[in-house]
Amino acid sequence: MDNKLKLAVIGTGFWADFQINAWKEFKEVEIIAVCDNDEDRAQKAAKKHGISNFYTDIDKLIAVESIDFVDIISSVGSHYELVMKSAAAGLNTICQKPMSGNLEECKEMVETCRNKGVKFFIHENFRWQGPIRACKELLQQGAIGKPFRAKVSFCSGFPVFDNQPSLKELERFIIMDLGVHLLDVTRFLFGEMKRVYCQTQKINKGIKGEDVANIMLTADNGLVCFVEISYASNLEKETFPETLLLIEGDTGSIRVDLNHFITLTQKDKGTTKKKVDFPIYNWSDPAYALVHSSIVDCNKSILLDLMNKKPAENTGQDNLKTMELVFLSYNSAETNKVLETSI
Repeated sequence: MDNKLKLAVIGTGFWADFQINAWKEFKEVEIIAVCDNDEDRAQKAAKKHGISNFYTDIDKLIAVESIDFVDIISSVGSHYELVMKSAAAGLNTICQKPMSGNLEECKEMVETCRNKGVKFFIHENFRWQGPIRACKELLQQGAIGKPFRAKVSFCSGFPVFDNQPSLKELERFIIMDLGVHLLDVTRFLFGEMKRVYCQTQKINKGIKGEDVANIMLTADNGLVCFVEISYASNLEKETFPETLLLIEGDTGSIRVDLNHFITLTQKDKGTTKKKVDFPIYNWSDPAYALVHSSIVDCNKSILLDLMNKKPAENTGQDNLKTMELVFLSYNSAETNKVLETSI
């Protein structure tokens, strides 16, 4: 037990349950405490997962417990304060996406962790989904030559507000909550973006923020990528939404369709189609199985970094570039202008 990394989970809401289960997949980690300002919720989470201690105050948690790292899975409005406190205590820190509600806070969080000598990660799991990793491998192999055009799509009428009603109250909704995933996937697949143009809409009644966004991105290498995001779509045979892809290169194309099918077309070899398999855990919700599988893989990458075995992809420094795209998208929609990245 002594050689395990000691973890405290901050926040015990909807996603924390799955995050905790994902951490329990690793024998190298021991979750020693949970913390939530709602005492009843913290106590229930601790009891459900067999965790010894629960707290309602992060300051008390830090003062009492011997911790190696924290995983912050609270609402976005609390991220800045919690990261600052964990960094000040010298704790390696994981923060749920999105990093923060404004870019200056994001920059300060990254800088503070660097100055304090602590590792800082953002739990950005979409890039760890099996079909997306398979696409990356094909691109690295040069399977379709040089990509020049792409579409990254996540459009659905899935009742996301049923299990996360707080999303209705967000002034900035779909880009901050879902678009951040797709923008990070875009960077993962194609490299850094140079220009951003965005338009947003609000279709669902009874919500404060936008639920549709269309974003045009130009990469450093000249590729043009269209990112489309919607929770207002009415589609035939509605299932849990997935990230769908179409990538065109000068010698072929890659398409990711529903149910994790990848179609590869090559000029000289024709077309092949295969289904990408991924682990299904006994704690995962069948509707979220692909997402929950990627949580484990994201955690594994971070754990390897915490153990000094392999650098993680999901660092705070890297995620700054994704967050810049988020805020530029909102600014572009508000001003109707093409904007350029600077990070």
